Amino acid sequence: MNSPAHAFPRQQLAEALLRAQAAPYYEGRLPRVEKLDRLSWEQLPLTRKEDLRAAYPFGLLAVPQSQLSTYHESSGTSGHPISSFFTERDWEDILSRFLRNGVRLCREDMVLIKTPYALVTTAHQMHGAARSVGATIVPADNRSANMPYSRVLRLLHDLPVTVAWCMPTEVLLWAYAARRSGRAPARDFPWLRNFLVAGEPLSAAKRAHLEALWGGKRVLVDYGSTETGSLAGECAQGRLHLWSDRLYFEVRDPQTGGFSEQGTGSLVVTPLFRQAMPLIRYDLEDVVEISHAPCACGQALPTVRVLGRKASVMSAGARAFSTVELEEAFYASAAETGLWFWRARVRDGALEAQIHVETQHEDAACRRILQAIEATVPGVRVRVTAVSAECFVPEALLSREAPMQKPRFLFGENEDWKSLDYA
Repeated sequence: MNSPAHAFPRQQLAEALLRAQAAPYYEGRLPRVEKLDRLSWEQLPLTRKEDLRAAYPFGLLAVPQSQLSTYHESSGTSGHPISSFFTERDWEDILSRFLRNGVRLCREDMVLIKTPYALVTTAHQMHGAARSVGATIVPADNRSANMPYSRVLRLLHDLPVTVAWCMPTEVLLWAYAARRSGRAPARDFPWLRNFLVAGEPLSAAKRAHLEALWGGKRVLVDYGSTETGSLAGECAQGRLHLWSDRLYFEVRDPQTGGFSEQGTGSLVVTPLFRQAMPLIRYDLEDVVEISHAPCACGQALPTVRVLGRKASVMSAGARAFSTVELEEAFYASAAETGLWFWRARVRDGALEAQIHVETQHEDAACRRILQAIEATVPGVRVRVTAVSAECFVPEALLSREAPMQKPRFLFGENEDWKSLDYA
């Protein structure tokens, strides 16, 4: 079924199973296995997101709390946040595999980190990786009133930032804000060489559009989660490689319920060396396609296509579709339609979409995008309407820099003392 390079890692999985048995949640749920084979492994129960929520905050802690380095929580986009925690050795493992990606961070790089410095792990992951190779860090943060897009553009323009770590949509928003401010993304940010993105699915069409907007600067993907850290990174050939020497990956077929190490289905992950929070057969609820076919980059690691979360699949009539499928249709002709932003919803059995396009021919752009969506979801009624950019992003975020807000208690005669508060 698989080549010897991807053989079932019995000893490492047995050790992971033993570490997990020290966590209160797994006590009594996992058998004491003297000899681990594929059959007995597949009889072990899956760990699901609801299990992690039920174990909040420390039901999955498998080491003394004094050994922890950091505590985190997921963003909570699909329910109550999930706890996650790491020892120093856990972080060493995550950072070393994260640094394998095609960006090849080095001491000469300056890295703008535009993901949240909060309970999720993304900013801390890049911060630690960049520090470990001696790169300079610009800790820009995200979802902060002190970091509007105008300030991001100033930093990207005035500083020799070579790598930006962000969500894919940020790359689009920065290009739009740059155009609005009279700058050309492809010309006026000469130091930038790579965007490294994570946090949302990215279609091939949108990636190509982003790279074109920025004059060919590469957009590379890292794939992971707050619960696990980096799971896969892109090689120079543009393929996403799973770190299968550090984690064991299975694909669960949604139709049969069977498991394999390749194919399409729900991704199930077991970290092989996790200390603080061992996870056994953790169902990430992401739909993926895994292949063990050789890659031209020469890495003997499987590749993965991330198709989206199970929760992001919608239906209109009898047709199911994902965000990635629709995104591919929207951006396939972006150079001709002038498309910047889109959103869609299912309503009354139809798919209703709004777009913002930069063209004098909005009606023609709407028709072309409508045809692309209808070809993607045949049999579904589709409506496409052009709207202003303000419907997607407030003008204030594009054009002004917000002052740093601190608590203040004494005001001058002409100052509004209600304008600043403890928030």
